[in-house]
Amino acid sequence: MTVKRGDNAVHNGPGPRRVAMPGADPPANPDDAASQTSHRPTSRRRVVQISCFSLMFTSANWRAAPFGTRAEWFGNVRGDLLSGLVVALALIPEAIAFSIIAGVDPQVGLYASFSIAVLISIFGGRPGMISAATAATAVLMVTLVRDHGLQYLFAATILAGIIQVAAGFLRLGDLMRFVSRSVMTGFVNALAILIFLAQLPELIGVPSMTYVLLAGALAIIYLLPRVTTAVPSPLVAIVAITAVALAFGIDVRTVGDMGQLPSSLPTFFLPDVPLSFETLRIIAPYSIGIAMVGLLESLMTAQVVDDLTDTGSDKNRECVGQGIANFVTGFFGGMAGCAMIGQSGINIRSGGRGRLSCFFAGVMLLFLIVGLSDWVAVIPMPALVAVMIMVSIGTFDWGSIRSLVTHPRRSSVVMLAVVIIVVWTHNLALGVFAGVLLSGLFFASKIAQIFAVTSRREGDTRTYTVEGQVFFASAGKFVDSFDTREPVAHVVIDVTRAHIWDLTGVGALDKVALRFRKAGVETEVVGLNEASRTIVDKLSIRNRADALELSSGH
Repeated sequence: MTVKRGDNAVHNGPGPRRVAMPGADPPANPDDAASQTSHRPTSRRRVVQISCFSLMFTSANWRAAPFGTRAEWFGNVRGDLLSGLVVALALIPEAIAFSIIAGVDPQVGLYASFSIAVLISIFGGRPGMISAATAATAVLMVTLVRDHGLQYLFAATILAGIIQVAAGFLRLGDLMRFVSRSVMTGFVNALAILIFLAQLPELIGVPSMTYVLLAGALAIIYLLPRVTTAVPSPLVAIVAITAVALAFGIDVRTVGDMGQLPSSLPTFFLPDVPLSFETLRIIAPYSIGIAMVGLLESLMTAQVVDDLTDTGSDKNRECVGQGIANFVTGFFGGMAGCAMIGQSGINIRSGGRGRLSCFFAGVMLLFLIVGLSDWVAVIPMPALVAVMIMVSIGTFDWGSIRSLVTHPRRSSVVMLAVVIIVVWTHNLALGVFAGVLLSGLFFASKIAQIFAVTSRREGDTRTYTVEGQVFFASAGKFVDSFDTREPVAHVVIDVTRAHIWDLTGVGALDKVALRFRKAGVETEVVGLNEASRTIVDKLSIRNRADALELSSGH
């Protein structure tokens, strides 16, 4: 059988997607940069160092500004400082609550939130995003703490950081492009619902004045921006409600009721665990889970902040930044954490945009719990609950409800599946993985339908023209489109308008060609583009002498 190469070779392989970071030039292609550098007159050792550096730090921006650009730090000083203060106040009760979830002392979550926020502001890839101790990672530590103790939690946090750094160096952040818009919408809506549900314990079985203070705080948050935006309305609400509660002696739950605040600075120490393979066997499963869930939530949150601010971010740098933050935190008595969509929403809606907002939030958090713990302890919980309710309402994509009717049914199914799974299981990773799987299946099914085989006969020659994608989902339809029993002398299979993607597609082409050969019909394939020809030449068996015998197992 003769195979001819068509003139319409398709060259796949566009350059990497370039994302502009706020206040910086767009990153250059790392491969191009490394190539250009390697041609400069310098020593071989210098070339190797530059090449390794290019592989490790995954964007030109990072190589040019390893700790962020000046614009990322000081382009919005006033807004970042004010929003950072709001975030610091809102972090305190959440960090305490997440510590309780993990079964550890509140200072573990508070120290972690301080450390992670400061470090991610320096090394992270998404300015303006807040990272700290979270419920998503806390729930993964419960069994470890219960069965092996607190020191093993610190060791697991350190190992999780190493895994995340490795993920960044391997450029796993690029996998975010496989997450569809429907999955993102479901993720955001599910988190908004979870944030709201997390506030219900503070609203059930509480004094009636709780609802009065809550209503007052919500009124300030939503009405003050109509008068002035000079000061973030959530900060004004917290200060005003605290002042009212103290002035009138209103008896409601306060931050102090959540747990004891630490009175000293965190100190460096090595986890008190044996340095053995047994320890590694114990902590490795927890560390892998923490690393995966932490990166997933961080990358998804980074995408949300990208959309809110209409700017880009470096997902691979974010992976490394999260890893560095967790690695260091484990040595300072903190638990693992990741990005927080709720706190990030507070930061963005309070005017925060740069790295300074997250850095200041971490520093102020430590200052508040150590230096002003007596004042922080009297902040009424209704004020902080109001802030979180604002975040949940603002985070939820209300337009997605209307889209259930107007958007394609499959997109709506994916979005609803993610919401239901996440809310039902409180497992973000499970919901997102299910959404990505559904999106992939629906996409494959849809692409398989955009496929057609037409034919025409001229004398003793039948020409089949194939249009569409030939892969595992369309292979059966491809094979069934050929009449291998027709009495013709010559068959031409024209794949000029088709693309063969995988082993199943190659197998389908082989099956058709071998059926014609078995019937004594000369078969010719024309129009293979470059990519299709490469995979066909590598995997096809139809030109082998024993092809008919092998075809039954192809």
